[in-house]
Amino acid sequence: MTDYGHELTFGTFLTPQNADPTAPVDLAVLTEDVGLDLVTFQDHPYQPAFLDTWTLLSWVAARTERVHLAGNVLNVPLRPPAVLARAAASLDLLSGGRVELGLGAGGFWDAIEGMGVPRLTLGQAVDALDEAITVIRALWDTDARGPLRVGGEHHHLAGAKRGPAPAHDIGIWVGAYKPRMLRLVGRSADGWLPSLPYLQPGDLARGNAAIDAAATDAGRDPREIRRLLNITGTFRPAPGDGLDGPPEQWVDELVRYALEDGTGTFVLGTDDPATIRTFAEQVAPAVRDQVAAARASSETVTGAVRSAVALAKRVEGIAYDTAPAEVTAVEPGDRAYAALRSTYMRRGAPGVVLLPRTTTQVVDALGWAREQRGPLAVRSGGHGISGRSTNDGGVLLDVGALDQVTVVDEATRRVRLGAGATWGKVATTLAPHGWAISSGDYGGVGVGGLATTGGIGLLGRSYGLTIDHAVAYEVVTADGTVHVVDAQREPELFWGLRGAGGNLGIVTWVEIEAAEVPDVVFATMTFDASDAVRLVERWARTVREAPRQLTSFLHLQAGGGGRQPLAQAMTVWADDDTTAAVTVLEELLGAGPVLDQRATLTPYSGVVGPVAKHHDGGAPPVTRSGLLPTMTPDVAADVGALLGSGQAMLVQLRATGGAGNDLAPDATAYAHRHQELVLSAFSGRGSRAGLDDVWDRLASPHTDGLYLSFETDPRPERLLDAFPQPTLDRLRALKRTYDPDHVFDQNFPIAPHSTHHP
Repeated sequence: MTDYGHELTFGTFLTPQNADPTAPVDLAVLTEDVGLDLVTFQDHPYQPAFLDTWTLLSWVAARTERVHLAGNVLNVPLRPPAVLARAAASLDLLSGGRVELGLGAGGFWDAIEGMGVPRLTLGQAVDALDEAITVIRALWDTDARGPLRVGGEHHHLAGAKRGPAPAHDIGIWVGAYKPRMLRLVGRSADGWLPSLPYLQPGDLARGNAAIDAAATDAGRDPREIRRLLNITGTFRPAPGDGLDGPPEQWVDELVRYALEDGTGTFVLGTDDPATIRTFAEQVAPAVRDQVAAARASSETVTGAVRSAVALAKRVEGIAYDTAPAEVTAVEPGDRAYAALRSTYMRRGAPGVVLLPRTTTQVVDALGWAREQRGPLAVRSGGHGISGRSTNDGGVLLDVGALDQVTVVDEATRRVRLGAGATWGKVATTLAPHGWAISSGDYGGVGVGGLATTGGIGLLGRSYGLTIDHAVAYEVVTADGTVHVVDAQREPELFWGLRGAGGNLGIVTWVEIEAAEVPDVVFATMTFDASDAVRLVERWARTVREAPRQLTSFLHLQAGGGGRQPLAQAMTVWADDDTTAAVTVLEELLGAGPVLDQRATLTPYSGVVGPVAKHHDGGAPPVTRSGLLPTMTPDVAADVGALLGSGQAMLVQLRATGGAGNDLAPDATAYAHRHQELVLSAFSGRGSRAGLDDVWDRLASPHTDGLYLSFETDPRPERLLDAFPQPTLDRLRALKRTYDPDHVFDQNFPIAPHSTHHP
């Protein structure tokens, strides 16, 4: 008996006939509606009576929401693997991670050759499939660097670029019967997908043995390979042979295949709606129940399996096998690791990434993380400039799955935002209501980081900081306690979360009162920045004198290597009064020589829209940042010198103030309520020394305070720049209450007790 402990799944194997092209689509939708897990289609590209399977899969992906989709099996000789890899990854991204790849070496060679593909021998076809799997996996491996060069007699890559990475770890299932193909499955595939009508008694056991031996020889655990089975049969009242009889007879047969032959996925070949319903409603649940009971009594090991190669990549000091069972844990040896290890700016190497989906799971994940070796990083979106939402060798707790955006109260425009949501998603969700929340300048930024640090955005002068409109938080503190705080409930913690939240706990959601924002005017202007001093001074003066509806960010790029210095202004007029907008924008155009300018009337979601989140940052970024009370000729001269120093490849000025300065300095833990601008500089070098030296000489004398989101200088004196002493004293008191062990010590840490440093 062989039971690999795989979670049982059930699906359909449908005919892609084109006589009525809606029929297979309707059957796929029915498969989802009755609760099955998987929809698959035959793939015979040479068959004129069939729809093209990949086109059909794409159409069905748009018509369904939950089921996974696969070819059963795709004809690799007629589907170039490099193109198939990109197509599968693209559809996986579009469908939210619901694509699997069933692959075959090709069986009907007369028809294949008729389509213009040279005939291969059986051995050559197996080699070609092996090479195809290598090509597909290589293109998905965006964690590696440089162009791809994969050698192969039948399929190869000669400098292809990697990507896109799929949304989830796509399984590659191979239809196989002969020994050589079975060994290929054991070495390289994620699943074995034979069809029961083609098998003789004992073939499943013999096939499993061959696959297991090949897997072991390749350093894999045989349990890594899912065993799938295409089945056919007829429901009828009277018992018959095999799958020809009443539902209870089917149940007995499939339970036997699961427990004795290790089958984890049953795929029913039928185009009959009634058969699909009976299979879903009377067979699948009973098989699940009986297999679960048998596994419980025999103490069968179930769950994720990792290969010996993957296990060798584990970090010493992390007790991987004790991680909470309900929390998804991704390790360095897992294929999903590449998409999770890094942030937008920094390439990380955490020992494990935890992906909780609920607040309760955050509690469990945090409790386990505290017991492990190494640093603890917390991530919401991963876009942060500092790169502190990853680490090397520690635990990364990623709350990205907590991404719900829910309207709590229409009257007050109160919205609950999951910490893992991105601001692009928030803007898109709120747009139909005519609402918006000021939230930076990029839709990929996570809610949790911005809504606990400050929130200087492109509606800032009219709306204020993001935190200024936060009315409640749910936060998990270091001891695992869940707190819901607002102005009445634990008001001091509520105060601290608005500006220093990363030091006090893991925020799981925040409620914010959105603003009524009609369509806004969004303008981009590109300037010749050869005279950066004059440009900066005029831009800043225009913004300062403009009505609060205007917020503008200015990005200046240093010249060099034959490139002229350039500047781009991103500007929002927070109103749909285009006449007033034009008047102010024309003033802004006078800041310098204009190379390009565009303006459009758009919802705020057109400014900060949703973007795909894939982070593969490089070396830790080197940045400096500070707050400027105002722009003066002296400040402008030194900003120009900073840009021309050769140490700053990019200098940014973000307008703040306006409504953000209406609050008292002690209203939130972000105390900087008189400054007008944020100044930041980004180095193009890996070393800090050059930028730190020029910044300390040219910028620091003018700055008063610090906005942490753009700062990477680790020196402890930055803490007093960010939090003036009265604010810092209050925050230390909060740390002594809520984090006395200093668990949250990675993101500009505030120690519970004062030391010789701030």
